[in-house]
Amino acid sequence: MTLTFADPAAPSRPLHVITQEAAEAFRGSLPEQQAAWITATGWTGAQGEVALLPDGQGGIAGAVLGLGDATRRARDRFSVARAVPKLPAGVWHLASALSAEDRDEAALGWLLAQYRFDRYRAAKSPAAQLRAPAGSNAAMIEVVANAEALTRDLINTPASDLGPAELEAAFMAMAARFGATATAIIGDDLLAQNFPMIHAVGRASPRAPRLLDLRWGTAGPKVTLVGKGVCFDTGGLDLKPSSGMLLMKKDMGGAATVMGLAQMIMATGMKVQLRVLVPAVENAVSGNAMRPRDILTSRKGLTVEINNTDAEGRLVLADALALACEDKPDLLVSMATLTGAARVAVGPDLAPYYTDDTALAQLLEQAAAQVRDPVWRMPFWAPYESLIEPGIADLDNAPAGGFAGSVTAALFLRRFVDVPRYMHFDIYGHQPGDAPARPKGGVGMAARALFAALPQMLDSHQQGQ
Repeated sequence: MTLTFADPAAPSRPLHVITQEAAEAFRGSLPEQQAAWITATGWTGAQGEVALLPDGQGGIAGAVLGLGDATRRARDRFSVARAVPKLPAGVWHLASALSAEDRDEAALGWLLAQYRFDRYRAAKSPAAQLRAPAGSNAAMIEVVANAEALTRDLINTPASDLGPAELEAAFMAMAARFGATATAIIGDDLLAQNFPMIHAVGRASPRAPRLLDLRWGTAGPKVTLVGKGVCFDTGGLDLKPSSGMLLMKKDMGGAATVMGLAQMIMATGMKVQLRVLVPAVENAVSGNAMRPRDILTSRKGLTVEINNTDAEGRLVLADALALACEDKPDLLVSMATLTGAARVAVGPDLAPYYTDDTALAQLLEQAAAQVRDPVWRMPFWAPYESLIEPGIADLDNAPAGGFAGSVTAALFLRRFVDVPRYMHFDIYGHQPGDAPARPKGGVGMAARALFAALPQMLDSHQQGQ
């Protein structure tokens, strides 16, 4: 679906956005009838409370949204988006003065709250629309919202309708839309072109594995995005329990998120040489599935002992990262729904990330705070390197012991990277319950933060050369 602001010329009703501390003063500023009405409805300015304001002729003059007290506000993101499902359809505008940052958050949150995944059911009635706030960059906000919608659509689509071939089709369609060039290496051609671990993970499925490769832009720093595209993960021969498979349609969330980020970059004409790599596979079970204690030789030449076939994401990423480094990008980013350990550590809201570059981390975290896309830095903890060295091969894909699972997965990936500016994100890609601007289901993580930080990241790189 396309997320857009309302026609600026369309008639609109005002939405007043009021903190709980300012509720009484706001009530006193209203005409007597409206003040009496919101008192009768019990409106207090508590977080998420919406009251419609009568116009005295049986119609609606506007509405008021409560933001809650300071404690509640500090704990909330996209507070204004709480109003969207509670307002009648039609066009609205923000009638309250907001800081530029809060105004843009409100505008983006409103668009994201309009998102619906209705491919498999009748479409709901239209949501309330927003007129773009004065002073906001409406076109940029729409770009960001629609890139997020792409990510959500891909993650929400069940594996029956989104296997490696269908992910390739979406990838190619995005490339065509922005004049990018894109290729795919499919099936046994992966072996012929030296991507043995991508092939090993995907060979058990009748849906052939593939490596998708997009290039866009001819000038500027080289930025390469690598996204894990495991379209469904049974766990392989180390089979997941049925409960563990319920969300595995989202195991291509890394691919969906880098595609959303790539769309932002291309739609805004950012001056970069962009490359996007997506190893797209299904981790299935059959007679030719990889086995526990098999040893694979990667594209980079490092050998990997398979101690759990359910730790497959790092294998496909490893071959893609090795390819990415052959091009010597100025910035390399990998994104993957890689470990449950990351969820145990920081839950579903935060996007944990790893980098050895403190300057990059600072720029990312500043941008993340500004665009309300939270991230949390995790350590490439060198003393744990020995945990991923099994003795019989160079690397172990699933160290025993259960400690620091996200850290050891990140250390594993770093073994395949030989460029200095690298960031790895171990995301979740799923909203477990409805939240403002984030309905239950697929969700992008860290893409908006990266998009906002990229200009400063690349400027700092060029100045340091």
